[in-house]
Amino acid sequence: MDTGQESTTSFAKPFVLILVLAFGLAGCSSTKLAYRYADWGIVWWVEDYVSLTADQKQRLNNDIEQLRQWHCSAELPRYQAWLDELESDISNNPPDQATVEYHQQQLFSFFPSLLERAAPVATNLLSSLSDEQVQELADNMAQSQREMEEEFLADSPEATAEARAERTAERVERWLGKLNSKQRDIVRQWSANRAAQTEVWLQGRRNWQLALLEILEGRDEPTFEAELEYLILNSEEVRGEAYKAMMAESRVAMASLMHDLILAGDNTTLAHLQNRAGELNNDFEALTCSPA
Repeated sequence: MDTGQESTTSFAKPFVLILVLAFGLAGCSSTKLAYRYADWGIVWWVEDYVSLTADQKQRLNNDIEQLRQWHCSAELPRYQAWLDELESDISNNPPDQATVEYHQQQLFSFFPSLLERAAPVATNLLSSLSDEQVQELADNMAQSQREMEEEFLADSPEATAEARAERTAERVERWLGKLNSKQRDIVRQWSANRAAQTEVWLQGRRNWQLALLEILEGRDEPTFEAELEYLILNSEEVRGEAYKAMMAESRVAMASLMHDLILAGDNTTLAHLQNRAGELNNDFEALTCSPA
């Protein structure tokens, strides 16, 4: 029951976009369409950072299509099994803390295999970049970082916490429905307790970007593929000890938040969670793994 926490890397994000789209959209038909055509969205997202040649774009499309085919046939059944179990666990009574933590762990367990499969896609693309494209990537990542810092850090700590609370509430409501006043108070207090989380996240994001740019300098070296794979699969470590500690604490806190919000809700809260899990499960069942 992830709520969309900002935990993916800035340039690896396209390669988990399939999963984000599949879990993030509300409507049944929208989820299915987003999954089938996520490859186009990934290419558009990448081109926000670097202009691709026609050959690079075609290679990326082909690689992503192969990734989608694997993901559809190998991973979607795992999601369906998880959603079946989630529906069962919340069918009668609100889940206890241990059950919430278990389902959070199940959701996070989907990421490693996807990132492992995505690493060669990233290698194929990034190893083909020219010096000019690498500079464009560096400039655009730096600009994006400045924009995020201005957006998230421009206000007072109190305003930053309130903005964090609003973002968290929006994400939670995708699973639990409209929050009542008690639930919103819980979210506000939870967000206030996150203190310097935004600063740590932004610094970790920049650490990862700088590490990427460093290894791109040796993209013609035989060690490039292994170095990039490490960067993608060990994002939290690359982002720094403060980020790693923050994420470990945040996952525990997020599970507690979801549990507290469910208990503070009513029958409609649990019903909305059941319906959401059922809708996603039906969407995944309806998807076919034939080419889009």
